[in-house]
Amino acid sequence: MPRHDWILTDVDCGIHHSSLLLSAADVPGSPAGWSMCQTTLQGGLRQGVQAVDLANGLLRVRVLPTRGMGLWKAWLGEMELGWQAPLRGPVHPAFVPLDEASGIGWLSGFDELLCRCGLEWNGAPEFHADGRVKHTLHGRIANLPAHRLHFSVDTEARSLALRGEVDEGRLFGPRLRLTSTVSTVADSPTLVIEDCVANLSSRPSDLQLLYHINLGRPLVTPGARLFAPLRRLIPKDEHSAGDVASWQEYPAEQAGCQETVLFLDLAADGQGRTSVLLQAADERHGLLLTFQRQQFPYFIVWKCPQPAADGYVTGLEPAINLPHGKTFEAQQGRVARLAPGARREFRLELTALASSAALAQAREQIAELGRGVTPELCDRPQPGWSPGV
Repeated sequence: MPRHDWILTDVDCGIHHSSLLLSAADVPGSPAGWSMCQTTLQGGLRQGVQAVDLANGLLRVRVLPTRGMGLWKAWLGEMELGWQAPLRGPVHPAFVPLDEASGIGWLSGFDELLCRCGLEWNGAPEFHADGRVKHTLHGRIANLPAHRLHFSVDTEARSLALRGEVDEGRLFGPRLRLTSTVSTVADSPTLVIEDCVANLSSRPSDLQLLYHINLGRPLVTPGARLFAPLRRLIPKDEHSAGDVASWQEYPAEQAGCQETVLFLDLAADGQGRTSVLLQAADERHGLLLTFQRQQFPYFIVWKCPQPAADGYVTGLEPAINLPHGKTFEAQQGRVARLAPGARREFRLELTALASSAALAQAREQIAELGRGVTPELCDRPQPGWSPGV
């Protein structure tokens, strides 16, 4: 049989492995050099976090089933993809005060390379008239554990795949299921994330979804540059408008700096695919992000060039909505509705690049996507794109 399968966790069947190691020696005919290591982390805020390391012989990634199937970090040789958050993660959801009165308790667990914001809502927190939290920052899915986890090796396709199911719901409320598959091919620098969000309820449900892909040192330092097939760029607020002319650049560390948020409308090829490249200052390392523009009509760039001790970081964020409060997004028609039994699918490709030649090829690919397009750079926030404009 070309495909070999293992159930790592199945709550309904009472199956769970606290640790498991598999490698090419366990699957005759599979490519050399791959491994899957499932562990339960110990100590500090990571106590009890389930982690799965997938290694394909070239690239390694740590997936966090305990944290909504997020990706903590990835490594291509000595190049690390991720960022150095001002906390010792990954953080178990038990230590994340999502219902904190400030509405921003979500930030207490935020340190992944990739985490999802949603599913019922995301964006800025919202409050009732009496000050109580109505919608917390970025929703709940990133702090919910997978109840089913499955690993497979396909010897013909030379691929590894980890699939997890995460439910977000409550009694008398929405019931959504995220089924996420993280896959990679032997000796490839690319990770593929294929997600399906399904409405398991008998009633329609709202859906908001944003992929927070976060990069900092060592890849992102002053001098790093962003390349994108830009059609239109809109700043979120007046402060961010100051970064429009230098949208591709990453500045020196600035103590006490205010974050910058830019909204990008991207060109795509005839099949609807588009790409964004983040290039390190050394012009030899980078990350290429590829996705379908129809699946992700909005792309957000978040820059936070604060000192390294506080988390110098940028976010590259494909999304189905903008990261404002849900009420404003609903008024603009950017809250999706899933009918009972309906589902939506999403796919992202993350490719780690480690040579000047690979970066040049990626830049040319992006230039081709934008050929013939004259980008519109808006120097102020635009109506419908930000509240109060």
